[in-house]
Amino acid sequence: MASDRPGEDAIQDPLFILETGEVYRNPTEVKMSQIVLPCHANHCGELSAGQLLKWMDSTACLSAERHAGCSCITASVDDIHFERTIGVGQVVNIIAKVNRAFTSSMEVGILVTCEDLYTDRQWKVCHAFGTFVARRTEAGKLKQVIPRTQMEQMEYSLAAERRRMRLIHAEIITDLLSSSTAQLGECQEYQDAVPAERTRVESVELVLPPHANHQVSTFGGQIMAWMENVATIAASRLCNAHPTLRTIDMFHFRGPSHIGDRLVLKAIVNNAFKNSMEVGVCAEAYQGGEPLRHINSAFMTFEVLDTDRKPCTLPRIRPEPVDGKRRYQEAIARKKIRLDRKYIISCKQTEVPLSVPWDQSNQMYLSYNNVSALKLMAARNNWVLNSEKNKVSLYTLEENQMLCFKVETHVNVPAEQTFHLLSDLRRRQEWDRHYEECEVINQADEEDTLYRIATPSVSKDGKGQDFILLASRRKPCDARDPYLIALRSVTLPTHPPTDDYTRGEVLCAGFSIWEESSTVTKITYYNQATPGVLPYISTDIAGLSSSFYCIFSACSHFLEANRDSLAALPPSAL
Repeated sequence: MASDRPGEDAIQDPLFILETGEVYRNPTEVKMSQIVLPCHANHCGELSAGQLLKWMDSTACLSAERHAGCSCITASVDDIHFERTIGVGQVVNIIAKVNRAFTSSMEVGILVTCEDLYTDRQWKVCHAFGTFVARRTEAGKLKQVIPRTQMEQMEYSLAAERRRMRLIHAEIITDLLSSSTAQLGECQEYQDAVPAERTRVESVELVLPPHANHQVSTFGGQIMAWMENVATIAASRLCNAHPTLRTIDMFHFRGPSHIGDRLVLKAIVNNAFKNSMEVGVCAEAYQGGEPLRHINSAFMTFEVLDTDRKPCTLPRIRPEPVDGKRRYQEAIARKKIRLDRKYIISCKQTEVPLSVPWDQSNQMYLSYNNVSALKLMAARNNWVLNSEKNKVSLYTLEENQMLCFKVETHVNVPAEQTFHLLSDLRRRQEWDRHYEECEVINQADEEDTLYRIATPSVSKDGKGQDFILLASRRKPCDARDPYLIALRSVTLPTHPPTDDYTRGEVLCAGFSIWEESSTVTKITYYNQATPGVLPYISTDIAGLSSSFYCIFSACSHFLEANRDSLAALPPSAL
């Protein structure tokens, strides 16, 4: 997160010095710098969020087209959190580059910073990810992105997980909303509540040539800017003040719009909380007498700031019958989802191990962050070889008062077979003496399972430890990805700590499984050492024991002994 004072955020230099001594710049990188003029600003003298969205979209599109070698269109923009506003006279710097290319789509990372020319300070404004689709390529498939720096390798790896989130986003949000709203009951009535109908805004825009991109389609950034404009008006009608846009839920373009279209933009305040309000906004298009076509929908969160830049208390909303009450309840559910996601991310970033509560509403984000944390650890390139024995290598990494370790070995077992054998933690007792008990608590879905693990005592009180672990499994997105099994601790009300065991925590651990050939697989086990895990590995790191080498040698024997155990099963059973 950004610091509260401008100038304290490190703005990354896009130039890198490779190990060869070569100065390197990402070939897809596009930079845009623009001074904020009064014509770009709102009535508060701050850059309009709609104008910023247009600049972000155009910069990202240029990056996508540089990589694809053909015209591209905006498919979606992930959730955006605006950390700060930008004033007139300040400079907006936008850097966009392609993180990863898939068959016909690309993920483009967008970083927006602000520069004050008079104080020579810079700070982060927001960070976003856009998905762009190539209209056509000569080969029929986009060329691959080749990551060359550690940061690019991290983003390349995480892009696959973010893509998975986008593909299931709508379905999971629908399920979460239906389950959450069913538990909320009736809308609460407040005295002096503002009728939601008072905040309703509808505007029609005629798409003219200046609003189109070079493909004669309505510029995606322009549509987002129009949507932000009507949402701001709706928010202003509730609070009778000038609201500040804080977050935008994912923009997903459902269809194109062209010159000559009439764009119908609708917005209404769905719900108001103590210091924030959610505005729902929709864009539809038509020409002549044709029916309306749904172009885009989004949910935007606004605040009203006082003279000290602190959020003000907002009036409550009185929803309309039927649809209004549905939107009111869904806004409460979406707020819970946002808070869960924010809490999970804060737990991921903290240096103190924290077990995150698990429930259906946050499963998607827990699973995402579980896998992302493992990918980030695996992408680090400053591991130090601690020792090696019997083709098992132990590496350590000390950074920011944090100790991580990884154990690496090779087995003569196909990668997919290795993945399936290691995925079921109940079988780990067959090779890891630290696993005394292992039971499945909840099979959340095909990729996520909750386990309770019991381990032997390593303390003077004679108590063993137990862990409640979320295991998240991922198959490769393509040949340049490994199989992954990510592990982290969660808390469950149904499984509180007991007197018989000391409850331990795993912040980040898991297996990365690489296919080196059809029969040879590289296995790497990672763990961010916590007080609950450190006693099991400390003597190995100090060179006083070789227990981990024995354990991973046993793992190799286990895998090779069971290499044919799944061969007869049909693919659906795997």
